[in-house]
Amino acid sequence: MRLIPFALLMLCGAVQAAPEAVSLEQAGVLYEQHCQSCHGANRLGGAGPALLPESLSRIKPDEARAVIHNGRPASQMAAFGDRLNPAQIDALVSYLYQPAATPPTWSDADIRASHRILTDVDALPSTPQHSADPLNLFVVVEAGNHHVRVLDGDRFEELANFQSHFALHGGPKFSPDGRFVYFASRDGWISVYDLHNLTMIAEVRAGLNTRNLAVSNDGRWVLVGNYLPGNLVLLDARDLSLVKHIPTLGADGTQSRVSAVYTAPPRDSFVVALKDVKEAWEISYAGEPDFQPRRIEAADFLDDFSFTPDYRYLLATSRKALGGQVIDLDTGKAVTDIPLPGMPHLGSGIYWKRGGNWVFATPNVSKGLISVLDLQSWKLIKEIPTEGPGFFMRSHLNSPYAWTDVFFGPNNDAVHLIDKQTLEVAHTLRPMPGKNAAHVEFTNDGRYALLSVWDSDGALIVYDAKTLKEIKRIPMNKPSGKYNVGNKIEYAEGTSH
Repeated sequence: MRLIPFALLMLCGAVQAAPEAVSLEQAGVLYEQHCQSCHGANRLGGAGPALLPESLSRIKPDEARAVIHNGRPASQMAAFGDRLNPAQIDALVSYLYQPAATPPTWSDADIRASHRILTDVDALPSTPQHSADPLNLFVVVEAGNHHVRVLDGDRFEELANFQSHFALHGGPKFSPDGRFVYFASRDGWISVYDLHNLTMIAEVRAGLNTRNLAVSNDGRWVLVGNYLPGNLVLLDARDLSLVKHIPTLGADGTQSRVSAVYTAPPRDSFVVALKDVKEAWEISYAGEPDFQPRRIEAADFLDDFSFTPDYRYLLATSRKALGGQVIDLDTGKAVTDIPLPGMPHLGSGIYWKRGGNWVFATPNVSKGLISVLDLQSWKLIKEIPTEGPGFFMRSHLNSPYAWTDVFFGPNNDAVHLIDKQTLEVAHTLRPMPGKNAAHVEFTNDGRYALLSVWDSDGALIVYDAKTLKEIKRIPMNKPSGKYNVGNKIEYAEGTSH
């Protein structure tokens, strides 16, 4: 998903007029004078986020220029258009998108130095200190102002609202009992929050550019996958203290970034996709694990993946096959290619029973269609046309519909409801015409569906999942995702990992 930092720069003090042409060397001096105190000597971040090309990859240079010139409301970032001339701003933006002169590193010592215990968890009650159903809470990532909200999923009322680190990954993960929620920010900060006591417990910076994290099914471990440095970092789930880092080197010694990491509960293992080598890894956490990866050779590079309901097979993206590939985790063999055109977003794919058989459906980030696969034959059953490319799909065991957005393109205010048996678009909703509608999540019982309108003047909209009547509208600033505790810890049908 596309997230914009809450502060690109923290500039202080006026500067003298500069010539129209400003060199990168001069821009480096500007950075040292006005940015370094917040963003670090090596642009690794501090009070403000990291300002490396890897960290800024989700925004365009023109957007960076606008933030420097105009500032960003409700953040530390002030407007500097009256103090920096256009040439200085242009040069500063170019400087930020240049690779660091010295390749950035983040060592075990750096990780340990960043570790903060914020609350003694042993001193807290072990039962919920609120009246809401702990399995029907929603954790909402409000990207526009970099906050997290905790909602009661029965009354749709706010229980807590707190500031997050810059650019949280849209998908927080939960401990098996639902008490703790774990967040990963794009610039490497990992946080754990106690939903029983509505308080932050600990945080640590596990990397400089983080892909995502997973929590073991026994609640003991958190595994973090990093782009920069390319590695895996294993943390103690209780307090986020460092256990070890695992270099992500291919069998031939090639260094790789991590595309994705998820837990496979029935297998008592983590499954990891590597972006730069043709391998998937399975790392067992059963018993007293040594966390040595089991290497599985893939037919192509893996960008993302999903599991079949029995967790035996991976459905993984494949550039070579122009679609996907199926990997058997039991045998460690690639089984077949899957005919999926465009750029399927398999990590947001979902499965359900149709006519007694499991099917899998995935949105597509480059084409206006939903691909539906038979999970027995691996054959493509149907391509369902949509009004544009989409990013998220969601459903629930008790819902007749699969909800999918058309996140990209001019019709992104629409959400399609696909009949799960006929595979036809049954309804199209436009919650706030002209504003991007995205990401649906259901209450634990499936009675209500919560939909995000991803706009600075957006909202979280609650629908009756059967009648499609709007129940409540909660104003929010780009609510990028919301997650139901019960559905996530039960790995419920219709909910992605």
